[in-house]
Amino acid sequence: MDTKTSATKGIPKPKEVRRDHFHAILPVDKPSGMTSHDVVARIRGRFGFKKVGHGGTLDPMATGLLIILLGRKCTRLSQDIMGGDKSYEGQMRLGIATNTQDCDGEIVSEGDPSGITAEMIEAEMAKWRGDIQQIPPMVSAIKMNGVPLYKLARKDKEIEREPRLRHVYAFELLDYHPPLANFRLKCTKGTYVRTLCADIGESLACGAHLAALRRTASGGFSIESATPLKEILQMDLDQLESLALPPTTAI
Repeated sequence: MDTKTSATKGIPKPKEVRRDHFHAILPVDKPSGMTSHDVVARIRGRFGFKKVGHGGTLDPMATGLLIILLGRKCTRLSQDIMGGDKSYEGQMRLGIATNTQDCDGEIVSEGDPSGITAEMIEAEMAKWRGDIQQIPPMVSAIKMNGVPLYKLARKDKEIEREPRLRHVYAFELLDYHPPLANFRLKCTKGTYVRTLCADIGESLACGAHLAALRRTASGGFSIESATPLKEILQMDLDQLESLALPPTTAI
């Protein structure tokens, strides 16, 4: 009998011990085309962490800051981190309305935006600053009687939704090259940027949808501290540890 093998059987390897005691916050620059859950799964699979979560969902079409939480101590901070204010840069496409209010949906109506000026868009944006009441879109993860709204939407069902109080700190037009309007937004958590675009399109009587979105800040974290997901997946554990932030960063 190999006494050395017998004596070490069941003892975790050094890397396994490190993973089990690895508690960190990892700001990731999410690419378009992936869900937040996809990013979590890729990082868990690459490094073998048991506990991986995130601090606030980004839609698949969106890019930018996604806070990944590694280890039990950090995944417990998920709700605290999700509660932070958010900042975005985005692009609104006038003249086309979709059933999801973004570029991933099907076109439901088209209008003529040729008469829309930058001043008209700025005036509409001003109406949505401060405290606002937003009706969640049907294509969202909010649950009604335990069922996510997007699952009901897939069955062509639409139910009444209660408006929710949100706050928009800043909503600014950066530039306008018809039919595309680039903007900057800072708001409280849970604000639907695509709904803001759709509401502006409705007010301007030409329709609109969110064509692109990039999250630039979440709570006290900014995109400058984030590392592209592609680069992270090429790292080893030592490299990952060198750029991860301690749990106290969230306080």
